[in-house]
Amino acid sequence: MLAFNPQTLKKLRRFRHIKRGYYSFLILAGLMVLLAFGELLINSRALLVSYEGELYFPTYTAFHPGTDFGLNYDYEINYRELKEQFAKDDSGNWLIMPLVPYNAFENHAPGGIFTPLAPNASQQHYLGTDTTSRDILARLFYGTRIALIFSIGFMLSVYLIGIAIGCSMGYFGGVFDLLFQRLIEIWSNVPFLYMVIIIFSVIPAAFSVPTRIGILLMVMVLFSWTGMTYYMRTETYKEKARDYVAAARVIGASNFRIIFRHILPNILSTLVTFMPFTIVGAISAITALDFLGFGLPPPTPSLGELLKQGTANLRTAPWIVTSAFGTLVALLTLVTFIGEAVRESFDPKTYSIYR
Repeated sequence: MLAFNPQTLKKLRRFRHIKRGYYSFLILAGLMVLLAFGELLINSRALLVSYEGELYFPTYTAFHPGTDFGLNYDYEINYRELKEQFAKDDSGNWLIMPLVPYNAFENHAPGGIFTPLAPNASQQHYLGTDTTSRDILARLFYGTRIALIFSIGFMLSVYLIGIAIGCSMGYFGGVFDLLFQRLIEIWSNVPFLYMVIIIFSVIPAAFSVPTRIGILLMVMVLFSWTGMTYYMRTETYKEKARDYVAAARVIGASNFRIIFRHILPNILSTLVTFMPFTIVGAISAITALDFLGFGLPPPTPSLGELLKQGTANLRTAPWIVTSAFGTLVALLTLVTFIGEAVRESFDPKTYSIYR
């Protein structure tokens, strides 16, 4: 069973008392649970199909051609059409569709022309469609999931590199510290945006979407880890002069054990307070890159791509930019409130401006 020390429990109680941050955490946690099972809520595949006495679960299984359910085509079935066909035949077959029966990549143009459609509850386009007739709610939902997964992966990667190098600089000092300081100063002056443009201009178009997303994540991490090293270096410098580090040396503990088993647990408060703001920075950065056209590869759902569409069609389709901007503001506000509450709860000072 996981047990926390009294100081950690005290900090957690402080966090619960900061209602704005605590409720924001609960809302964000609930949102992430919904996003994890998003295919059950927003998807063009049926949740359950009953056909000729047999049950099918298409959502998380291989696709079914139309011929599997009595339709005259061999590509993936359109379950909305199948639902209408079942209702027309009145043969006892039935199916259950998600609340929003569209996926994030599907073009649905009832008039045959790809054009933005205003929100329409009868067609179940609750936030309307974008310029290529894709459902905006589906694009926002899966774009938010990708943004959160991307930002968490970014945060973990930045922390892994920043902690390893920063703690080593602070612990060993001397020539090692000076050498890495100069390298970090040089690397920090390399222009990030220009490097992204150059790298993505030479990436072959044949690369898969996950590969391109992985390359983008790697590039962002390579240009973002340097800031964390300064905090880790400073904290490690302070901690290595304490008595418990000297005692660990006396009993023969290795440098690796001293850094990661003794010093690092005592500077976790610094890491925890920066986590939400690192996620905010990552979401803002990937959204900005998507807006400029150098972020997630198309047709990946993204908030930045919808913002770009919305600003280009502000007068003719205002619902696009309204939906995307509102989603982005709500997401960043939740994470920022959590960050403020975490920083307050881990602050050793008695008084704070957040009380």
